[in-house]
Amino acid sequence: MKLTFNKSQRFAVPERLTAILNSELTDIDNVEPGINGITFNFSDDDYSAERGGFHPVEVRIINSDNLWMFEYITDFSFQGAYPELVKDIDVCFLTGQIYTLYSGCLQGDSARELIDLFLSNFISYVEANIFTVTVGFD
Repeated sequence: MKLTFNKSQRFAVPERLTAILNSELTDIDNVEPGINGITFNFSDDDYSAERGGFHPVEVRIINSDNLWMFEYITDFSFQGAYPELVKDIDVCFLTGQIYTLYSGCLQGDSARELIDLFLSNFISYVEANIFTVTVGFD
C-alpha cells in the first residue's frame, strides 16, 4: 500500500515523514479497501516514568478524496504523582491548534518553530530505529 498525501495542509510536513509512513505500510498487504483512517503508534519499549526514554508518538492520517492528510501528531509523556501518559505536544492539522503541556496553545512563529523542532527530532529518532511501530486501520 502506497499513500499519496495532500500537500496543501494547514502545516507543512517533511517528505521524510511521509516516506516513513509509506515505508511502515510496505509489508502490510491485507488492508481492506475503503479505509478512512490509519493510526501509527511509535513507542520506545524501554520508556517508563522511572527510567525515562523516548516519548511515544501517535500519528493519525485520514483519507480525503483519495488523498491522505494528517489529522494529528501527538507526543505523550508520563506525568503526575501516579504517572500516566498525557499529551505533551499535540499538533492538530484539522483545527490548526498546537498544544503543549506546559505552555498551552501556541500560535505564530513559536508554534511553527515547535512543529519544526518536534518533527525534526521525531524523524531522527525513527531513523535511528528507536521505536517499535504498530499500525491500525479504520
